[in-house]
Amino acid sequence: MTMTAKVIRIGNSRGIRLPKMVLDQCGIADMVDLAVGHRRITIRPHVSANPRAGWDEAFAQMASMRDDRPPEWPETQWDKREWRW
Repeated sequence: MTMTAKVIRIGNSRGIRLPKMVLDQCGIADMVDLAVGHRRITIRPHVSANPRAGWDEAFAQMASMRDDRPPEWPETQWDKREWRW
């Protein structure tokens, strides 16, 4: 899909308004990564630099439940029938 957007003045800078539909479709919330090259600007949703963000809270919750797996991982039939220690 191609669309045209007007470049607007924002203080001493310039910007464009992105329609909500485009933001939702691309998974863009508050932060984006910009790349510039070959006379193009690429905008991507920002991915946290810390891939382990939230692990502390998950492990604390696991410890409080005396469990050895994250609470959001459901037990499978394989776990019940075939796994042996």
